[in-house]
Amino acid sequence: MTRDELLAMPAEAYMSEAQLAYFRERLLEMRDEILADIEGARDGLLDNERTPDELDRAAMEEPRLLSMRVQEREGRLLRKIDQALDRIQTGEYGYCEVSGEPIGLPRLLARPTATLCIEVKERQEKTEHVIVR
Repeated sequence: MTRDELLAMPAEAYMSEAQLAYFRERLLEMRDEILADIEGARDGLLDNERTPDELDRAAMEEPRLLSMRVQEREGRLLRKIDQALDRIQTGEYGYCEVSGEPIGLPRLLARPTATLCIEVKERQEKTEHVIVR
């Protein structure tokens, strides 16, 4: 199924088996990409640690720290992907965890790991913005 076919489906088909299969496949693709990125980054870090020259290692420290931050972020995304896959299994995927309303296909296409509908997310962000001030 393509993105356009997904969006052309009637509202009654929301989170049908076909739609869930589409998102399951998309999440699994994202998961595979992240795992490959993490593996590649780890290999690069190991290669850098084998550099015998202390000055070379010092020069590589900043890129190494950046790589570690990226890996942490990807690790968080990996957990969100796994949670989304779990929600597909339990039938909760595609529905706001606060209001129970549909999250909506456009939002899920943009962010397949979304757990909140746009209204709840906006309200949450406004609350966070007020608290930060």
